[in-house]
Amino acid sequence: MRAHVVTFGCQMNEYDTHAIQSELAGEGYSFVDDFREADLVLVNTCAVRGKPVEKAQTLLGELRKEKRRRRGLTVGLMGCLAQLPEGRRMGKRLGVDIMLGPGAITEIVPAIRRGKFQSFEFKRELQFYTPPPPTGAVTAHLTIMRGCNHRCTYCVVPATRGPEVSRPVEDIINEARALKESGVFEVTLLGQNVNSYGMAPGTGARRALMPGYPSFAELLRMVGRVGIPRVRFVTSHPINFDDGIIEAIADTPAVCRYIHLPVQSGSNRVLKRMAREYTREFYLERVRRVRELLPDATISTDLIAGFPGETDEEFEETLSLYREAGYDLAYMFIYSEREGTPAAIHFTDVPRSVKVERLTRLIELSKEVSLERNRKWIGREVEVLIKGPAEEEGFVQGHTRGNQVALVKGSLAVGIHRVMVRQATPNRLYCSAADALDSLSVNHYVPSGLCQLTSNL
Repeated sequence: MRAHVVTFGCQMNEYDTHAIQSELAGEGYSFVDDFREADLVLVNTCAVRGKPVEKAQTLLGELRKEKRRRRGLTVGLMGCLAQLPEGRRMGKRLGVDIMLGPGAITEIVPAIRRGKFQSFEFKRELQFYTPPPPTGAVTAHLTIMRGCNHRCTYCVVPATRGPEVSRPVEDIINEARALKESGVFEVTLLGQNVNSYGMAPGTGARRALMPGYPSFAELLRMVGRVGIPRVRFVTSHPINFDDGIIEAIADTPAVCRYIHLPVQSGSNRVLKRMAREYTREFYLERVRRVRELLPDATISTDLIAGFPGETDEEFEETLSLYREAGYDLAYMFIYSEREGTPAAIHFTDVPRSVKVERLTRLIELSKEVSLERNRKWIGREVEVLIKGPAEEEGFVQGHTRGNQVALVKGSLAVGIHRVMVRQATPNRLYCSAADALDSLSVNHYVPSGLCQLTSNL
Protein backbone atom coordinates (compact mmCIF):
# COMPACT_ATOMS: atom_id res chain seq x y z
CA MET A 1 0.00 0.00 0.00
CA ARG A 2 1.34 3.40 -1.01
CA ALA A 3 0.36 6.81 0.36
CA HIS A 4 1.01 10.41 -0.60
CA VAL A 5 0.38 13.22 1.91
CA VAL A 6 0.23 16.89 0.91
CA THR A 7 0.47 19.58 3.59
CA PHE A 8 -0.62 23.20 3.28
CA GLY A 9 -0.29 25.83 5.99
CA CYS A 10 1.26 26.18 9.40
CA GLN A 11 3.80 24.26 11.45
CA MET A 12 1.02 22.60 13.42
CA ASN A 13 -0.24 21.10 10.17
CA GLU A 14 3.28 19.77 9.58
CA TYR A 15 3.24 18.24 13.08
CA ASP A 16 -0.18 16.68 12.41
CA THR A 17 1.05 15.32 9.09
CA HIS A 18 3.95 13.63 10.87
CA ALA A 19 1.46 12.05 13.30
CA ILE A 20 -0.73 10.88 10.41
CA GLN A 21 2.23 9.41 8.54
CA SER A 22 3.32 7.58 11.68
CA GLU A 23 -0.13 5.98 11.95
CA LEU A 24 -0.08 5.02 8.27
CA ALA A 25 3.38 3.48 8.59
CA GLY A 26 2.04 1.37 11.44
CA GLU A 27 -0.60 0.06 9.04
CA GLY A 28 2.02 -0.96 6.50
CA TYR A 29 1.91 2.01 4.16
CA SER A 30 4.98 3.23 2.29
CA PHE A 31 5.18 6.78 0.97
CA VAL A 32 5.62 8.02 -2.59
CA ASP A 33 6.38 11.50 -3.93
CA ASP A 34 3.84 11.42 -6.78
CA PHE A 35 0.11 11.09 -6.10
CA ARG A 36 -0.23 9.23 -9.42
CA GLU A 37 1.63 6.32 -7.80
CA ALA A 38 -0.40 6.30 -4.58
CA ASP A 39 -3.35 4.20 -3.43
CA LEU A 40 -4.19 6.80 -0.77
CA VAL A 41 -3.82 10.59 -1.06
CA LEU A 42 -4.40 12.79 1.98
CA VAL A 43 -4.54 16.59 1.71
CA ASN A 44 -3.91 18.35 5.03
CA THR A 45 -5.29 21.84 4.52
CA CYS A 46 -5.12 25.43 5.78
CA ALA A 47 -8.03 27.86 5.74
CA VAL A 48 -6.75 31.05 7.38
CA ARG A 49 -6.49 32.82 4.01
CA GLY A 50 -7.96 32.38 0.57
CA LYS A 51 -4.79 31.35 -1.27
CA PRO A 52 -4.19 27.98 0.51
CA VAL A 53 -7.89 27.20 0.02
CA GLU A 54 -7.50 27.83 -3.70
CA LYS A 55 -4.44 25.56 -3.79
CA ALA A 56 -6.34 22.77 -2.03
CA GLN A 57 -9.30 23.12 -4.41
CA THR A 58 -7.01 22.93 -7.44
CA LEU A 59 -5.32 19.78 -6.13
CA LEU A 60 -8.64 18.14 -5.28
CA GLY A 61 -9.78 18.83 -8.83
CA GLU A 62 -6.72 17.02 -10.17
CA LEU A 63 -7.35 14.14 -7.77
CA ARG A 64 -10.95 13.83 -8.95
CA LYS A 65 -9.63 13.31 -12.49
CA GLU A 66 -7.15 10.74 -11.16
CA LYS A 67 -9.97 8.88 -9.35
CA ARG A 68 -11.86 8.61 -12.62
CA ARG A 69 -8.75 7.06 -14.17
CA ARG A 70 -8.02 4.75 -11.21
CA ARG A 71 -11.08 3.48 -9.38
CA GLY A 72 -9.05 2.15 -6.44
CA LEU A 73 -7.71 5.54 -5.39
CA THR A 74 -8.86 6.87 -1.99
CA VAL A 75 -8.73 10.62 -1.35
CA GLY A 76 -8.92 12.29 2.05
CA LEU A 77 -9.42 15.96 2.97
CA MET A 78 -8.07 16.90 6.40
CA GLY A 79 -7.15 19.96 8.43
CA CYS A 80 -8.80 23.31 8.98
CA LEU A 81 -10.56 23.55 5.61
CA ALA A 82 -12.23 20.18 6.17
CA GLN A 83 -13.72 21.49 9.44
CA LEU A 84 -15.52 24.39 7.74
CA PRO A 85 -18.77 24.33 5.73
CA GLU A 86 -16.78 25.67 2.77
CA GLY A 87 -14.50 22.64 2.88
CA ARG A 88 -17.29 20.13 3.37
CA ARG A 89 -19.09 21.49 0.31
CA MET A 90 -15.83 21.33 -1.63
CA GLY A 91 -15.16 17.75 -0.54
CA LYS A 92 -18.64 16.61 -1.52
CA ARG A 93 -18.46 18.36 -4.90
CA LEU A 94 -15.02 16.93 -5.73
CA GLY A 95 -15.68 13.35 -4.66
CA VAL A 96 -13.55 13.14 -1.52
CA ASP A 97 -13.83 9.83 0.34
CA ILE A 98 -12.52 10.75 3.80
CA MET A 99 -13.01 14.04 5.65
CA LEU A 100 -11.39 14.64 9.04
CA GLY A 101 -11.17 17.89 10.95
CA PRO A 102 -7.94 18.75 12.79
CA GLY A 103 -9.43 17.50 16.05
CA ALA A 104 -10.12 14.06 14.60
CA ILE A 105 -6.77 13.02 13.12
CA THR A 106 -6.54 10.10 15.56
CA GLU A 107 -9.34 8.49 13.52
CA ILE A 108 -7.26 8.21 10.36
CA VAL A 109 -6.81 4.42 10.59
CA PRO A 110 -10.50 3.53 11.10
CA ALA A 111 -11.36 6.08 8.39
CA ILE A 112 -9.11 4.30 5.88
CA ARG A 113 -10.45 0.90 6.84
CA ARG A 114 -14.01 2.06 6.19
CA GLY A 115 -13.16 3.82 2.94
CA LYS A 116 -15.95 6.38 3.33
CA PHE A 117 -15.74 8.30 6.58
CA GLN A 118 -16.28 11.75 8.11
CA SER A 119 -15.50 13.12 11.56
CA PHE A 120 -15.40 16.72 12.74
CA GLU A 121 -15.28 16.14 16.50
CA PHE A 122 -12.53 17.46 18.76
CA LYS A 123 -11.40 14.12 20.16
CA ARG A 124 -10.29 14.14 23.79
CA GLU A 125 -7.64 11.50 23.12
CA LEU A 126 -5.75 13.96 20.92
CA GLN A 127 -4.79 15.83 24.11
CA PHE A 128 -2.81 12.75 25.19
CA TYR A 129 -1.48 11.66 21.79
CA THR A 130 2.31 11.59 21.33
CA PRO A 131 3.75 10.75 17.90
CA PRO A 132 7.09 8.99 17.60
CA PRO A 133 10.10 11.24 16.95
CA PRO A 134 10.96 11.86 13.29
CA THR A 135 13.86 9.84 11.91
CA GLY A 136 17.04 11.71 11.05
CA ALA A 137 15.52 15.16 11.55
CA VAL A 138 17.62 18.24 12.26
CA THR A 139 14.64 20.21 13.62
CA ALA A 140 11.29 19.08 14.98
CA HIS A 141 7.95 20.43 16.17
CA LEU A 142 6.26 19.66 19.47
CA THR A 143 2.63 20.63 20.02
CA ILE A 144 1.99 21.77 23.60
CA MET A 145 -1.63 22.87 23.15
CA ARG A 146 -4.38 23.11 20.57
CA GLY A 147 -7.18 25.53 19.88
CA CYS A 148 -7.79 29.19 20.65
CA ASN A 149 -10.18 31.00 23.02
CA HIS A 150 -9.75 34.41 21.37
CA ARG A 151 -12.32 35.63 18.88
CA CYS A 152 -10.47 37.81 16.39
CA THR A 153 -13.10 38.92 13.91
CA TYR A 154 -11.13 37.87 10.81
CA CYS A 155 -10.02 34.42 12.03
CA VAL A 156 -11.43 30.93 11.47
CA VAL A 157 -9.09 29.15 13.91
CA PRO A 158 -11.52 29.01 16.88
CA ALA A 159 -14.00 27.29 14.56
CA THR A 160 -11.47 24.94 12.99
CA ARG A 161 -9.28 24.08 16.01
CA GLY A 162 -11.78 24.48 18.83
CA PRO A 163 -11.17 25.89 22.33
CA GLU A 164 -7.78 25.78 24.02
CA VAL A 165 -6.67 22.39 25.31
CA SER A 166 -3.24 22.03 26.95
CA ARG A 167 -1.34 18.76 26.85
CA PRO A 168 -0.12 17.29 30.16
CA VAL A 169 3.34 18.59 31.03
CA GLU A 170 4.66 15.04 31.56
CA ASP A 171 3.75 14.11 27.97
CA ILE A 172 5.46 17.23 26.63
CA ILE A 173 8.69 16.59 28.54
CA ASN A 174 8.70 12.91 27.55
CA GLU A 175 8.25 13.86 23.89
CA ALA A 176 11.06 16.41 24.19
CA ARG A 177 13.34 13.76 25.68
CA ALA A 178 12.52 11.40 22.82
CA LEU A 179 13.38 14.14 20.34
CA LYS A 180 16.69 14.70 22.11
CA GLU A 181 17.49 11.00 21.93
CA SER A 182 16.65 11.00 18.21
CA GLY A 183 19.32 13.64 17.65
CA VAL A 184 17.37 16.81 16.81
CA PHE A 185 19.24 20.08 17.27
CA GLU A 186 16.17 22.29 17.60
CA VAL A 187 12.58 21.90 18.74
CA THR A 188 9.76 24.39 18.23
CA LEU A 189 6.92 24.36 20.76
CA LEU A 190 3.61 24.85 18.95
CA GLY A 191 0.21 26.25 19.81
CA GLN A 192 -2.28 28.75 18.46
CA ASN A 193 -1.45 30.80 21.58
CA VAL A 194 1.40 29.13 23.46
CA ASN A 195 1.42 31.88 26.09
CA SER A 196 -1.88 30.64 27.51
CA TYR A 197 -0.60 27.11 28.06
CA GLY A 198 -2.08 25.64 31.22
CA MET A 199 -4.49 28.53 31.79
CA ALA A 200 -8.09 28.12 32.86
CA PRO A 201 -10.82 28.64 30.22
CA GLY A 202 -11.43 32.21 29.14
CA THR A 203 -9.44 35.06 27.65
CA GLY A 204 -7.56 38.07 28.96
CA ALA A 205 -4.22 38.65 30.64
CA ARG A 206 -5.03 37.51 34.19
CA ARG A 207 -6.25 33.94 33.86
CA ALA A 208 -5.43 31.45 36.60
CA LEU A 209 -3.48 28.26 35.94
CA MET A 210 -5.29 24.93 36.00
CA PRO A 211 -4.23 22.50 38.76
CA GLY A 212 -1.21 20.43 37.79
CA TYR A 213 -0.04 22.71 34.99
CA PRO A 214 3.01 24.99 35.02
CA SER A 215 2.93 28.42 33.43
CA PHE A 216 4.27 28.72 29.91
CA ALA A 217 7.33 30.50 31.32
CA GLU A 218 8.07 27.54 33.60
CA LEU A 219 7.39 25.08 30.77
CA LEU A 220 10.05 26.88 28.72
CA ARG A 221 12.53 26.38 31.54
CA MET A 222 11.58 22.70 31.86
CA VAL A 223 11.99 21.98 28.14
CA GLY A 224 15.20 24.02 28.16
CA ARG A 225 16.64 21.62 30.75
CA VAL A 226 15.98 18.52 28.62
CA GLY A 227 19.21 19.03 26.69
CA ILE A 228 18.08 19.91 23.15
CA PRO A 229 20.48 22.68 22.06
CA ARG A 230 17.78 25.01 20.78
CA VAL A 231 14.18 25.60 21.87
CA ARG A 232 11.76 27.92 20.05
CA PHE A 233 8.03 28.62 20.30
CA VAL A 234 5.17 29.98 18.17
CA THR A 235 2.72 31.62 18.21
CA SER A 236 2.29 34.26 20.93
CA HIS A 237 -0.71 36.49 21.60
CA PRO A 238 0.44 39.89 22.91
CA ILE A 239 -2.18 39.99 25.66
CA ASN A 240 -0.67 36.87 27.30
CA PHE A 241 2.99 37.66 26.57
CA ASP A 242 4.05 38.75 30.05
CA ASP A 243 7.36 39.65 31.69
CA GLY A 244 7.65 36.16 33.14
CA ILE A 245 8.02 34.72 29.64
CA ILE A 246 10.67 37.28 28.70
CA GLU A 247 12.57 36.47 31.90
CA ALA A 248 12.36 32.73 31.19
CA ILE A 249 13.93 33.33 27.77
CA ALA A 250 16.63 35.47 29.35
CA ASP A 251 17.67 32.91 31.98
CA THR A 252 17.29 29.68 29.94
CA PRO A 253 20.29 29.32 27.60
CA ALA A 254 18.62 26.77 25.31
CA VAL A 255 15.67 29.06 24.50
CA CYS A 256 16.36 31.08 21.38
CA ARG A 257 15.99 34.83 21.60
CA TYR A 258 13.50 35.00 18.76
CA ILE A 259 9.99 36.23 19.43
CA HIS A 260 7.15 36.15 16.96
CA LEU A 261 4.57 38.63 18.25
CA PRO A 262 1.72 39.23 15.77
CA VAL A 263 0.33 42.78 15.87
CA GLN A 264 -1.89 42.75 12.72
CA SER A 265 -2.41 46.55 12.76
CA GLY A 266 -0.94 49.66 14.34
CA SER A 267 -4.28 51.45 14.66
CA ASN A 268 -6.31 51.22 17.87
CA ARG A 269 -9.51 51.61 15.90
CA VAL A 270 -8.63 48.72 13.62
CA LEU A 271 -7.40 46.60 16.52
CA LYS A 272 -10.77 47.11 18.21
CA ARG A 273 -12.64 46.03 15.05
CA MET A 274 -10.34 43.01 14.91
CA ALA A 275 -11.14 42.23 18.59
CA ARG A 276 -7.43 41.82 19.32
CA GLU A 277 -7.91 42.76 23.03
CA TYR A 278 -4.91 45.11 23.25
CA THR A 279 -4.00 48.62 22.18
CA ARG A 280 -1.10 49.97 20.18
CA GLU A 281 0.37 51.36 23.40
CA PHE A 282 0.13 48.02 25.22
CA TYR A 283 1.79 46.22 22.32
CA LEU A 284 4.68 48.68 22.04
CA GLU A 285 5.27 48.37 25.77
CA ARG A 286 5.70 44.60 25.28
CA VAL A 287 8.24 45.28 22.51
CA ARG A 288 10.05 47.78 24.76
CA ARG A 289 10.34 45.18 27.53
CA VAL A 290 11.77 42.63 25.09
CA ARG A 291 14.37 45.13 23.89
CA GLU A 292 15.20 46.02 27.51
CA LEU A 293 15.58 42.47 28.86
CA LEU A 294 16.78 40.80 25.64
CA PRO A 295 18.85 43.39 23.76
CA ASP A 296 19.96 40.95 21.05
CA ALA A 297 16.52 39.40 20.49
CA THR A 298 14.98 39.38 17.04
CA ILE A 299 11.28 40.17 16.77
CA SER A 300 8.95 39.28 13.93
CA THR A 301 5.27 39.97 13.42
CA ASP A 302 2.18 39.36 11.29
CA LEU A 303 0.42 42.24 9.54
CA ILE A 304 -2.83 42.49 7.60
CA ALA A 305 -3.05 45.14 4.89
CA GLY A 306 -6.50 46.45 4.02
CA PHE A 307 -8.65 45.15 6.88
CA PRO A 308 -12.30 46.09 6.25
CA GLY A 309 -12.91 49.77 6.87
CA GLU A 310 -9.21 50.59 7.23
CA THR A 311 -8.65 54.24 6.28
CA ASP A 312 -5.50 55.78 4.87
CA GLU A 313 -4.83 57.36 8.26
CA GLU A 314 -5.22 54.02 10.05
CA PHE A 315 -2.83 52.36 7.63
CA GLU A 316 -0.29 55.11 8.25
CA GLU A 317 -0.48 54.20 11.94
CA THR A 318 0.58 50.67 11.01
CA LEU A 319 3.57 52.02 9.12
CA SER A 320 4.59 54.19 12.07
CA LEU A 321 4.24 51.28 14.51
CA TYR A 322 6.44 49.18 12.23
CA ARG A 323 9.17 51.81 12.38
CA GLU A 324 8.84 52.22 16.13
CA ALA A 325 8.91 48.47 16.83
CA GLY A 326 11.86 47.98 14.48
CA TYR A 327 10.94 44.47 13.37
CA ASP A 328 13.67 42.17 12.14
CA LEU A 329 11.25 40.46 9.78
CA ALA A 330 7.53 40.35 9.11
CA TYR A 331 4.89 38.18 7.47
CA MET A 332 2.52 40.45 5.59
CA PHE A 333 -0.73 39.64 3.83
CA ILE A 334 -3.66 41.41 2.27
CA TYR A 335 -6.90 40.87 4.15
CA SER A 336 -8.64 37.71 2.94
CA GLU A 337 -12.33 37.43 3.71
CA ARG A 338 -13.17 34.13 5.39
CA GLU A 339 -16.71 32.78 5.26
CA GLY A 340 -18.64 32.99 8.52
CA THR A 341 -16.26 35.31 10.37
CA PRO A 342 -17.66 38.49 11.97
CA ALA A 343 -15.46 40.63 9.72
CA ALA A 344 -16.95 39.03 6.62
CA ILE A 345 -20.50 39.35 7.94
CA HIS A 346 -20.49 42.85 9.43
CA PHE A 347 -17.71 44.89 7.78
CA THR A 348 -17.32 46.33 4.29
CA ASP A 349 -14.24 45.10 2.47
CA VAL A 350 -11.57 47.41 1.07
CA PRO A 351 -11.03 47.34 -2.73
CA ARG A 352 -8.35 44.85 -3.74
CA SER A 353 -6.32 47.53 -5.51
CA VAL A 354 -6.08 49.47 -2.23
CA LYS A 355 -5.04 46.35 -0.32
CA VAL A 356 -2.33 45.52 -2.83
CA GLU A 357 -1.00 49.09 -2.77
CA ARG A 358 -0.82 49.05 1.02
CA LEU A 359 0.87 45.65 1.07
CA THR A 360 3.45 46.92 -1.40
CA ARG A 361 4.24 49.86 0.87
CA LEU A 362 4.55 47.55 3.85
CA ILE A 363 6.97 45.32 1.99
CA GLU A 364 9.13 48.26 0.98
CA LEU A 365 9.24 49.50 4.56
CA SER A 366 10.08 46.01 5.84
CA LYS A 367 13.03 45.79 3.43
CA GLU A 368 14.36 49.09 4.74
CA VAL A 369 13.99 48.21 8.42
CA SER A 370 15.19 44.60 8.06
CA LEU A 371 18.32 45.74 6.22
CA GLU A 372 19.07 48.25 8.98
CA ARG A 373 18.57 45.58 11.66
CA ASN A 374 20.60 42.93 9.84
CA ARG A 375 23.54 45.25 9.18
CA LYS A 376 24.04 45.51 12.93
CA TRP A 377 25.19 41.89 12.90
CA ILE A 378 28.05 42.50 10.44
CA GLY A 379 31.38 41.74 12.09
CA ARG A 380 29.78 39.72 14.87
CA GLU A 381 30.05 36.01 15.56
CA VAL A 382 26.75 34.12 15.57
CA GLU A 383 25.60 30.55 16.03
CA VAL A 384 24.07 28.97 12.93
CA LEU A 385 22.26 25.65 12.60
CA ILE A 386 23.34 24.36 9.18
CA LYS A 387 20.70 22.24 7.45
CA GLY A 388 22.38 21.59 4.11
CA PRO A 389 23.52 23.10 0.79
CA ALA A 390 22.06 26.45 -0.25
CA GLU A 391 20.63 27.22 -3.68
CA GLU A 392 23.50 29.67 -4.18
CA GLU A 393 26.50 27.69 -5.33
CA GLY A 394 29.34 27.43 -2.85
CA PHE A 395 27.22 28.09 0.23
CA VAL A 396 25.49 26.05 2.90
CA GLN A 397 22.32 27.37 4.51
CA GLY A 398 20.96 27.49 8.01
CA HIS A 399 19.45 29.91 10.48
CA THR A 400 20.66 31.79 13.52
CA ARG A 401 19.24 31.58 17.02
CA GLY A 402 17.39 34.75 16.02
CA ASN A 403 15.82 32.88 13.08
CA GLN A 404 17.65 34.91 10.42
CA VAL A 405 18.47 32.95 7.28
CA ALA A 406 22.26 32.52 7.14
CA LEU A 407 24.35 31.50 4.13
CA VAL A 408 27.86 30.33 4.96
CA LYS A 409 30.63 30.13 2.37
CA GLY A 410 32.13 26.68 2.11
CA SER A 411 31.07 23.19 3.09
CA LEU A 412 30.01 22.70 6.70
CA ALA A 413 28.40 19.58 8.10
CA VAL A 414 24.79 19.60 9.24
CA GLY A 415 24.75 20.86 12.81
CA ILE A 416 25.53 23.92 14.91
CA HIS A 417 28.52 26.13 14.00
CA ARG A 418 29.95 29.47 15.06
CA VAL A 419 30.39 31.78 12.06
CA MET A 420 31.18 35.42 11.35
CA VAL A 421 28.65 37.70 9.65
CA ARG A 422 30.33 39.49 6.75
CA GLN A 423 27.45 41.01 4.78
CA ALA A 424 23.70 41.48 5.17
CA THR A 425 20.63 41.89 2.99
CA PRO A 426 17.05 42.49 4.20
CA ASN A 427 16.40 38.76 4.41
CA ARG A 428 19.80 37.07 4.73
CA LEU A 429 23.09 37.13 6.57
CA TYR A 430 26.16 36.12 4.55
CA CYS A 431 28.78 34.50 6.75
CA SER A 432 32.17 32.83 6.77
CA ALA A 433 33.21 29.86 8.84
CA ALA A 434 35.51 30.57 11.80
CA ASP A 435 38.56 28.90 10.22
CA ALA A 436 38.21 30.95 7.02
CA LEU A 437 37.72 34.46 8.39
CA ASP A 438 41.06 35.80 7.20
CA SER A 439 41.02 34.27 3.73
CA LEU A 440 37.67 35.36 2.33
CA SER A 441 36.73 38.70 0.89
CA VAL A 442 33.57 40.46 1.97
CA ASN A 443 32.71 40.75 -1.72
CA HIS A 444 32.01 37.02 -1.79
CA TYR A 445 28.89 37.70 0.22
CA VAL A 446 27.16 40.27 -1.96
CA PRO A 447 23.93 38.55 -3.08
CA SER A 448 22.96 38.13 -6.69
CA GLY A 449 19.22 38.43 -6.16
CA LEU A 450 16.73 40.79 -4.55
CA CYS A 451 14.77 40.33 -1.34
CA GLN A 452 12.33 37.49 -1.02
CA LEU A 453 9.91 38.68 1.62
CA THR A 454 6.71 36.88 2.46
CA SER A 455 3.66 38.43 0.87
CA ASN A 456 0.34 37.46 -0.60
CA LEU A 457 -0.45 39.43 -3.70
